[in-house]
Amino acid sequence: MVLEAILIGLLGAIGILDGRIFGQMMFERPLVMGPLVGLVLGDFTTGIIVGATLELVWMGIVGVGSATPPDVTTGGILGTAFAIMTDSGAEVALALAVPIAILAQSLGILVRTINTSFIHRADKYAEEGDTKKIVLMHWLAVGLFFLNGFVPNFLGILLGSEVVEGIVNAIPQTITEGLQVAANMFPALGFALLLQMTFTKKLSPFYFLGFGLAVFFGLDITPVAVIGAIIAVVIYQLMPTDKDKEVLL
Repeated sequence: MVLEAILIGLLGAIGILDGRIFGQMMFERPLVMGPLVGLVLGDFTTGIIVGATLELVWMGIVGVGSATPPDVTTGGILGTAFAIMTDSGAEVALALAVPIAILAQSLGILVRTINTSFIHRADKYAEEGDTKKIVLMHWLAVGLFFLNGFVPNFLGILLGSEVVEGIVNAIPQTITEGLQVAANMFPALGFALLLQMTFTKKLSPFYFLGFGLAVFFGLDITPVAVIGAIIAVVIYQLMPTDKDKEVLL
């Protein structure tokens, strides 16, 4: 289990560093981390299912400015891992992932607070013209972010599996059934939060078009997405270019 804990810890570190040194490759998302955790723990199918479920919950979460959102990387990794290790479903993963993400959020805030001291030191070294120490300040900050992703995931797998399994087994069936209902509702809540940010009167016809295709024609999400992509391409091609505007003038 030590090897698995190290690999899971490295996945957490990669997820936290994504966007800081990797250029926002989306490694941090549960949709990516879930299957990777499944590969490490030997249950790729459950990793895909749980990762996709958690992605639906958190797809509208994004860090803007100085705001620190819940740590979806740590929550997604440990939620998926515990669901696999305890042989439970997505409902238990949701029950564990959400509070883990909120707790890990506090750790992320602490790391960012400490990193502000490196900024002031880097300013001082810049005035002195000491470029080597400026680079050192940057890598110290990166190192803290690495530990922010590695340590909680490593310890969670190494020390928490038996504890979590005992907690899961002690949960009454009525509560488990309630969590299952919540698991079915959370994806809808995630979509609602995302729609709240993107929904406008101009785009509303496309939303209802997709709704109609799914409800009245029974189409799955893939053909609806293909139709939406075709409509987007057609609209883009029909938009006047700068040359067209010059001709009209």
